[in-house]
Formats: sequence, structure tokens, C-alpha cells
Amino acid sequence: MPPKLRTALIWATAIFLVYAVVTSPDRSADVVRAAWDVVAGAFESFAAFFGNLTA
Repeated sequence: MPPKLRTALIWATAIFLVYAVVTSPDRSADVVRAAWDVVAGAFESFAAFFGNLTA
């Protein structure tokens, strides 16, 4: 990916994120909370998997 295009995409994403938080902070917090729950659940599943390998 060309460096200028990558920079433009990063800026566009950052501007969109700021806009989303400013216009709807409650909804943005819900989205972040949901994403965190998915990540935490994935780590718990990996831990259970490796725990079951040693059992």
C-alpha cells in the first residue's frame, strides 16, 4: 500500500472515531465494551483449551 494512501486512511479512521465519540458517546462506549468482551472471551477460550491439553 502506498505510504500516502496509508496515511490518508489512518487520518480518515481517526477523524471518524473522534466524530463517533463526540456525536454518540454512550453508543461508542457500548461498542468498545462489546469489543472488549469478545477479546476477553477469546483469551478465556484459549486458556481453557491449553488448560485442557495438560489435564
